[in-house]
Amino acid sequence: MTTGLLAIGLTTLDINAYPIDALTHTERASLIKGLACAPAGTAAGAALVAAKLGVRTALAGAVGDDMNGLFVRTGLESLGVDTRLLATRAGEPTSSTLLAVESDGRRSSFHRPGAGLSPPLDAAVVAAARGSRFVHYAAVGGPTTDGGPGAALLAEAKAAGAVVTCDLISPRGSAAEEIGRILPHVDYFMPSAAEAVLLSGSEDLAAAAERFVALGAGACVIKNGRAGVVALIDGRRHAVPAFAVDAVDTTSCGDSFCAGFIAALDRGWGPLEACRFAAMVAGLVAEGVGTLGALASFDATVTAMGRYAVAS
Repeated sequence: MTTGLLAIGLTTLDINAYPIDALTHTERASLIKGLACAPAGTAAGAALVAAKLGVRTALAGAVGDDMNGLFVRTGLESLGVDTRLLATRAGEPTSSTLLAVESDGRRSSFHRPGAGLSPPLDAAVVAAARGSRFVHYAAVGGPTTDGGPGAALLAEAKAAGAVVTCDLISPRGSAAEEIGRILPHVDYFMPSAAEAVLLSGSEDLAAAAERFVALGAGACVIKNGRAGVVALIDGRRHAVPAFAVDAVDTTSCGDSFCAGFIAALDRGWGPLEACRFAAMVAGLVAEGVGTLGALASFDATVTAMGRYAVAS
């Protein structure tokens, strides 16, 4: 029997600071309200949040052989994420991002590329995918995954009965070709609104969702921030509102939405209710700083769903 979640793809270290409204250009320290260092990225961030929500989780990704990589590995393991498929690339830095979050939620991002976009796709990862109940694929654009290897892995996972979800990270227009390869093996395609527009060529999110389903996706859930979600599930269009939260840092909201969606499916929820739960997960993450924000647990999130109003 297949169990748990395998997340595959981008692994980074995020350093989030709030609020930073201006640089002082002096050596005098300014006091801030929040600072968080945590594993992040479309795969590692989703894995961390899923584990926080009680999902048995493993990560296939890569870090460098530096202190940042050690921190990422330790952070994941502290919440029970299985890191046996997290490769360490000798001589490479760990992909890392510094995020200065302003008081109004805007942020400046400074990224150091590294090993994070090159997850291993070896026999051990394929075997893990075949033995997982859920496979979250977040590796589009990776040099080890594009051009066939990623699609082949997802085909194996799907054939073994896994539920396959897919998220993106800042795709270029050229990603459309890779999307065409993998979508026939994806149950839930979960891009952001900006990504959906870029890859579909349509400003109409419902039309974009139809385009992705026509390319082979079983369903499409498009994340649109405070505007909620546009979903095409079982051939029907749905609009799922976001929750009205006091957002501080929205950096990891997309990754946490995907993790929340998978966690709800894992508990037996239907996909529309899973979207509602995922929206609450993302909202709670936004109320704090960093990958986990103010997220506490699955049960606490369910309770919050009855306490927060939907966004107008």
